[in-house]
Amino acid sequence: MATALTSNAVLKELNLSRSTFYYLLKNNLISVQTTESGRYVWDEETIENLKTLLAERTESEPIIEAPKTKTTKINNRRYLGNKYKLLDFIKGTVEKECKGITTVADIFAGTGSVASAFSDKKLITNDLLYFNHVCHIAWFGAEKYDEEKIENLICYYNAIKPNEENYMSLNFADTFFSLEDCRKIGFIREDIEINYKEKKINTRERAILITSLLYAMDKIANTCGHYDAYIKGASFDKHLELSIPLASNNNNENNQCYNEDSNQLVERIEADLVYIDPPYNSRQYCDAYHLLENVAKWEKPEVKGVALKMDRTSLKSDYCTSSATRAFEDLISKITAKYILLSYNNMAEKGNGRSNAKISDDDIMRILSRKGKVKVFSEDYKAFSAGKSNITDNQERLFLCECYDYSQKEVIQSPLNYTGGKFKLLPQILPHFPQDVECFIDLFCGGGNVGINAPCNKVIFNDNNSLLRFVFGTFKNMDKQATFELIDNIIEKYGLSNTEKYGYEYYGCNSAEGLAKYNSEAFLKLREDFNRNTNLDYNYYITLFVLIVYAFNNQIRFNRKGEFNLPVGKRDFNKKMREKLSSFIDRLKSGDYKFESYDFRELPNKDWNDKTFVYVDPPYLITCATYNEQDGWNETLEKELLNYLDNLHERGIRFALSNVLHSKGKENKILIEWINNNIGKYRVIYLDYTYSNSNYQTKDRTSKTDEVLIVNY
Repeated sequence: MATALTSNAVLKELNLSRSTFYYLLKNNLISVQTTESGRYVWDEETIENLKTLLAERTESEPIIEAPKTKTTKINNRRYLGNKYKLLDFIKGTVEKECKGITTVADIFAGTGSVASAFSDKKLITNDLLYFNHVCHIAWFGAEKYDEEKIENLICYYNAIKPNEENYMSLNFADTFFSLEDCRKIGFIREDIEINYKEKKINTRERAILITSLLYAMDKIANTCGHYDAYIKGASFDKHLELSIPLASNNNNENNQCYNEDSNQLVERIEADLVYIDPPYNSRQYCDAYHLLENVAKWEKPEVKGVALKMDRTSLKSDYCTSSATRAFEDLISKITAKYILLSYNNMAEKGNGRSNAKISDDDIMRILSRKGKVKVFSEDYKAFSAGKSNITDNQERLFLCECYDYSQKEVIQSPLNYTGGKFKLLPQILPHFPQDVECFIDLFCGGGNVGINAPCNKVIFNDNNSLLRFVFGTFKNMDKQATFELIDNIIEKYGLSNTEKYGYEYYGCNSAEGLAKYNSEAFLKLREDFNRNTNLDYNYYITLFVLIVYAFNNQIRFNRKGEFNLPVGKRDFNKKMREKLSSFIDRLKSGDYKFESYDFRELPNKDWNDKTFVYVDPPYLITCATYNEQDGWNETLEKELLNYLDNLHERGIRFALSNVLHSKGKENKILIEWINNNIGKYRVIYLDYTYSNSNYQTKDRTSKTDEVLIVNY
């Protein structure tokens, strides 16, 4: 009988809990044959022998249930500049001074302790060091993980006693850790990677196991808190024991964890609050924690010197050098946020050269004041204005900048050319939206042009076309580089044009005539393969996007059989389209964005309140569009929508409705009557725009369309 290592059936047959089983193994009370890789060999003979052994032991010495595996929290490791003890101060300041915070970016996150104080928000974490980054995935990642699987593997790792040499034992034996513990660390880290490559654990589970290992190493490391040196002649009394990280399985689905230079990252992200806790002095974190970085990455580089450090050139931070002020100024200039919160101590010239702060208070105030209105708080919560501080003791301060130009964030365009899209109307629509919104509902999101440019970072995009939900979700969840690589692979596989790379002449075409003639055959093959594909994975939705890009007018249309049926279009995935998609993906990953595909009447709304804003852009009753075919919108639905808006108004929820009163000789009598019945309650704003140039089937392109925005505030 062959079973998996963590088979519940085996332990059930043995009448043993897993923790007790590993406890017995660890203490040599029972034995099980293992393979060279450390895996247990389960067969009928082994199980019968164990039954006999356990029965004999139970008669002479009852087996006592082993204690449960220990657990660990995010703050249970040592780290220079850790702000865990200041969390009440930091969070209290934010709660008192900052309004409408739904997304928080901690861009020098370190242990992640500050980010953990805002776990009820959408979180963006970042750190230049990979070992911090992998811990962030463990603590804040959105991916679900199997808690039982994690406990089983940690019990297993605690029980094993590997004797074979590995990268850790060959390089670090009896330095920071004993030979025995180095063998164990190396075995565990290698096993985690094998399990991940064999897809036995997912990305989050891998991160949690690595985090457990790193925290366990930190508990017993033969250092004074960091890895610049180890203590010679140590007795190694403590030995490695992994604990289970108490990581939530219900984190915000939009959380993002990055591992890159903060100055580059802030060009692509947006948040309501950006928290900054950069290095203060000359001590490079990659020097202090090189060993943990080495184990986390597990690239097994050559190590040199007394402290056995690997090459760390790419990990050096400008914030630890004379370039700190210049780097800080560059960082602040690129941030898009409502608020910037900077932690920085006041060591200045108090300590020795390595301890002194690299950025002066004068420079901090000068740089932040260009961005917005600045307040400074000391730990006793007393604020003082610029130039009036008189701090003599060593303190952590919070510099809070309320940014001037947050509402002027860049307007970007959806990569989906959805019929009736509002991109060209945004300059007229956006100024009418309230600025104190905490949750924006794009009730009929279509291509998402309005929601993606909403004046807040928490948006629910809803459309009854579920394909939109999954395409957007794919853009949000896939790695950006992987998305572009997959698109390019599809283009290359089918032989579609790529003018961004080769230009029009390469295909014997020009911009005026377009690429339809060249792409026609390849497009039809792609369309045929897509319509036959039933595997609804990321590849399916990226393929759909490629179809849309190469289809007529970049639009979406399916027939009654559910088949994509648009003909080939004139354009391809050109430079402009690539730029639109790139910006759109960056925005999706920054915001607390959720995608739904409900009928508008069924979208859950019990949690909506006076800080919720609902933007409504339904199919227009008196126009003809792809989404309005096959009786997609009718008078009954029009009336139900208007009743729906009346109910929102009664609940004190603000809304804005986009619609048309007249179009091509037609009149929306239902809408006009509703407006007349609510004079004094609702306000009609006329917009200067015509859709005549967007309908290629219209003969009369001069008929005026009365586009309006109807608001209840």
